[in-house]
Order: sequence, then C-alpha cells, then structure tokens
Amino acid sequence: MTDQTVSPEFAKATTTAQRVLINGNELAVEVLGPEGAPVIITHHGAPGLGSRAEPRASFGRLADEYRVVVFDARGSGESEGSGEFSHEQWAADIDALRQWVGAEKIVMAGGSYGGFMSMEYAVRYPEHVTAVVLRDTSPDNGNAHLARENALASDRVSVDMEKFDRIDEGRVRDNDDLYDCWLEILPLYDFAYDPAAAARKAAATPYRYRAHNYAFSQNLPNYDLKPQLAELDVPLLITVGRHDWITPVSCSETIAGLVAGSELVVFEKSGHSPQIEEVDEWTQTVRAFLHRVAPPSALRALAGE
Repeated sequence: MTDQTVSPEFAKATTTAQRVLINGNELAVEVLGPEGAPVIITHHGAPGLGSRAEPRASFGRLADEYRVVVFDARGSGESEGSGEFSHEQWAADIDALRQWVGAEKIVMAGGSYGGFMSMEYAVRYPEHVTAVVLRDTSPDNGNAHLARENALASDRVSVDMEKFDRIDEGRVRDNDDLYDCWLEILPLYDFAYDPAAAARKAAATPYRYRAHNYAFSQNLPNYDLKPQLAELDVPLLITVGRHDWITPVSCSETIAGLVAGSELVVFEKSGHSPQIEEVDEWTQTVRAFLHRVAPPSALRALAGE
C-alpha cells in the first residue's frame, strides 16, 4: 500500500507544467509518455481543490506505453480561472486540449468529479473517444444524499454538519473557509484513517473557492447523465473502492447498468482512492483494460496489425 501521508491525491502539483492557452484561459498542462502512442487525457477531481498531481501519479504510471495528458482544469491548481466553470465549458476545454495535443481520438479518464467530466466529455464528443476509464464517481447527483448519510453515520469523527452543508452546497466564503470545511470531511475518505495524514492533506491542498462554489452550487444540482449514458457505445471501465463514502459502490453499479458491455471492478480494501490504497491491483486492472481496447503500438505489432 502506498504511504497515505505522501499521497498526491489532495495536493498541489510539484512538477513543472507548460502554460497552454485553451479557450481564452492559460492552463497548466503536462504531457507524459512517448510520441505516437495512444493518448489518454485525464481529469482531476474536486474542482477548486484538486490538481493534476493525482492523475499524474495514477495514470502517469501508464506513460511507459501511453501518451498521458494531465492538467489543472480552468479555475483549479495553477490554471487561470476566468469565464464560467460549467460542465459545458470544462468539456470544451478538454476537446481543445485534444486538438492541441494532435489526437483525433483519446482515452478519457478521471476519478471523482474527474469522472463526472470524463462522462460529460464522452457523451458530448463521442466521435473522439476510444474508451473511458472511471474511478469512484457517479452518473448523477444522487450520490449527494448518500454521502450526507454516510457522513452522519461515521464512527470516525463527528462531522460539523454546518460546515459539511456549506462545502457540499458551494457556499464557502473564501479560500480559508474552504480549507476549514475541507478539513472537516477529509477523515471520511481513506479506508485506513490517519488523523495526522488528513491534516497534512488539508495543508497541501490548492484552494480555489470560486471554482468549487460554482461546481457545487450551479453544476451539480441539475447533474444527471443517465439518459445519455444509456446511449453511449464505447468501452468503459469503472473502478471503485468498496468503502467509498462520497460516491458509493451503488453509483458505479448504476453506471455499469446503463452502459452496455462496461466493466465494473470493486476494490475491497479501499475508500475513495483505490488508485492509491490498492495501487498495484488498480494499475494492473486499468492497464489490462487499455491493452484490450486501446493497445499501444508494441502490442499492435505483436498482433500483426
């Protein structure tokens, strides 16, 4: 198991990024892996809290065979934050990145809110999607009441529900307030709870409260991709931790029931982050799926293609 105290999941990126002008905003972008390999574009979770550090660590493991694009979304991490933070805009930014990197088709990948955006991209731009990889996510906002119930039932901590509701409804006042509310719920995320590690994660998180507030107050109340997902015709891998409190297994099961031929893998010793908590198993699962649906050039050569 990866050391939870140094997990990049909720942390600022420490690597150097290019500044790329995408739809009027400069985004912090990194491109990993060999030229000419199949392209994976990954989207981090938690707008206003997440960064490219997590997908760089998780999907970046595949950069020995794939061209992996990681970036801070508009309004998050080190990227600029002008304009609106709608799903339509974020999906358009992904497509502009696809064009910038020179790929006609991509594998779209992401976890948590990055999973929301991966599905949004796939249903909005299906002609440019080879496959989709999801982690710990939901097809609609139905996970919100489940998360609230799980927070109330937690035997780890007694959550201040006033702070919970403010972060959940996108009503935080500023970055300091976002930090305070975030610290309140971080103990719920991991399979193995370490209070000191949760505090370190809160201290390392990049705070951009405007993007967070927009996402949770404007985007999520009407978020529901179930009708569009039922029409999606693309290879889809869904991974989820058995003990995920915020996007529980039932949410992933709903996605699997909607998309014909999709694959669902549950990781029994993980919370919201099997890519960290069961790192080897998760990575092997994703790599095996991609080898089948978007093989790198070496495998295509062996197959005689």
